[in-house]
Amino acid sequence: MSLLVVGSIALDSLETPFGKKEDVLGGSATYFSTTASFFGPVQLVAVIGEDFPESHLQFLRGRGIDLEGLTREAGRTFRWKGKYGWELNEAQTLDTQLNVFESFSPNLPAAYRETPYVFLGNIHPELQSRVLDQVKAPKLVAADTMNFWIQGSRPALLKTLQRVNLLFINDAEARQLSGEHNVVKAARAILKMGPSRVVIKRGEHGALLFDQDHIFACPAFPLSEVFDPTGAGDTFAGGFMGTLATSATGKVDQQLLRKAMVMGSVMASFTVEKFSLERLREVQRPEIHARFAEFKKLTHFDDLGPLGG
Repeated sequence: MSLLVVGSIALDSLETPFGKKEDVLGGSATYFSTTASFFGPVQLVAVIGEDFPESHLQFLRGRGIDLEGLTREAGRTFRWKGKYGWELNEAQTLDTQLNVFESFSPNLPAAYRETPYVFLGNIHPELQSRVLDQVKAPKLVAADTMNFWIQGSRPALLKTLQRVNLLFINDAEARQLSGEHNVVKAARAILKMGPSRVVIKRGEHGALLFDQDHIFACPAFPLSEVFDPTGAGDTFAGGFMGTLATSATGKVDQQLLRKAMVMGSVMASFTVEKFSLERLREVQRPEIHARFAEFKKLTHFDDLGPLGG
């Protein structure tokens, strides 16, 4: 089945303790679609400027990503500049230039409106709702958000959440949205806002999946070197949603959701190993399968036998 993503495409300038990169490919829709393309067909809706390199478009097409929903407007492409310290937990934003992204108004091609799996990237919640006005009877709608929208567009965000099946959000943003410091209480509060499931991303500490009756904790894959965490959350979502959209049964149950959580962590672990999408450009499916198998070994343990004997 096809998977639709609506979000940003950007040119990023990054600085970490391991080096600098200027005007590299970035954006939520880019990381998500590149990752999801390992699993099946992806349709991308975003906007770029006149300055966006043709080589990046060739890369996306080479991944089999459908770009009918990508528009090129007069002006410059969305740009973001950030810096990470040794902790690599959170970027310090040095510069943001919305450029053509400031007037982005997603208009879905007719072929995209029947797509059963929809991911609403980190864009204004009013734009997320506008996308949902155009899709017809999606099987599952997932969304991402951030502190900027939680603080500045809360009423619009709450309306959007009532139309979303699953929300991806990091732990700090979950606390901000819910008003609860404890992440379990925060998840329970968010579930009451509309989504039937919530994934709380916790960076190097992994991720938690909540629904009304279950909690699943998934660790992050332990790495000896992390170069650039940019896009890790969108990559996680791409692996997660790609797993759901290409399930042989099409049934979204606990077993499939847990597999999707692990696959999200697997894909995110590749992204952070190099700058931008450099690692995703070179990773091969056998490596993905191998790391998934390693993940299973890391988290396996036997049942507890009798105590005291």
